[in-house]
Amino acid sequence: MGDIRTVEIVPPEGVNLIVGQSHFIKSVEDIYEAIMNTAPNIEFGVAFCESSGPRLIRKDGNNKEMIDLAVEYASRIACGHVFVICLRKGYPINILNSIKSVPEVVSIYCASANPLLFVVYEEGERRALLGVSDGLKPLGIEDETKVKDRIAFLRRIGYKRG
Repeated sequence: MGDIRTVEIVPPEGVNLIVGQSHFIKSVEDIYEAIMNTAPNIEFGVAFCESSGPRLIRKDGNNKEMIDLAVEYASRIACGHVFVICLRKGYPINILNSIKSVPEVVSIYCASANPLLFVVYEEGERRALLGVSDGLKPLGIEDETKVKDRIAFLRRIGYKRG
């Protein structure tokens, strides 16, 4: 029987992550193209954990810092067929549907700027991502003041008008 471990990742301020699973080496180029065709002003890096053959972490992107960060996080998660996208100057909502429509993408585990805890299972040369704890547990229920704060926030960052 293998071991269950956790890998904690806390993205730097202003950086969002999308972590998912894909099934083919072509994913890196196709994810790159999907992002560039959807939101070319987003700074991003993508890293993909190849799970057969040379078993390399494949990488691409349009910003060296984001590429290096994606490679670092993919190296720490180190599960076959997992990809990590680090992005800045945009949000996952800007590119998520494009990423999901890439033919090789199997699933998305998370899209977040929160502290993340990845639960991995390891046995011998195999390592699988079982799930992700995204952020922290709720502290309560929003009241009318917090509803107004939420509405104001969405308008301040440009996602709603009025």
